[in-house]
Amino acid sequence: MTSYISLPTFAASLDQRLRLAAGACTQCGLVNYPKRRHCLGCNGTSFSETLLRDTGAIYTFTLIAAGGAPAEFDQQQTLTGAIAVGVIALDDGPRVIGQIVAPHPEALAIGTRVRAYPRRLYDQEGIVRYGLKFLPIGTPVGE
Repeated sequence: MTSYISLPTFAASLDQRLRLAAGACTQCGLVNYPKRRHCLGCNGTSFSETLLRDTGAIYTFTLIAAGGAPAEFDQQQTLTGAIAVGVIALDDGPRVIGQIVAPHPEALAIGTRVRAYPRRLYDQEGIVRYGLKFLPIGTPVGE
């Protein structure tokens, strides 16, 4: 199993991946994340860029045991064990999917407050892919 994303597709989405750049519809005001061509609320096509706050709460999550993650995460899983992945309800409204990094992933709970940090995700085609990972607020930020 793989989560292959071509380099051009990955590069085209870096702004929203690393900065949480969204589009606020100029017609109805709905914040669309990721950016879209048509507003999910009114089908409008005019947006102004808005940066979402990097904080939110765990809406739901799961722990992916050994062998369950895409191949790109094999090395990480060998080093750390289970990988926590969840849906994060950002403080600005949209929900995003992301990896949750915690010293004790089994202690995570729905509602836990988290903050997004840019981190290395994996290597693909010899290129390091970066994205946001979520850490429970108060967790020391390190490698």
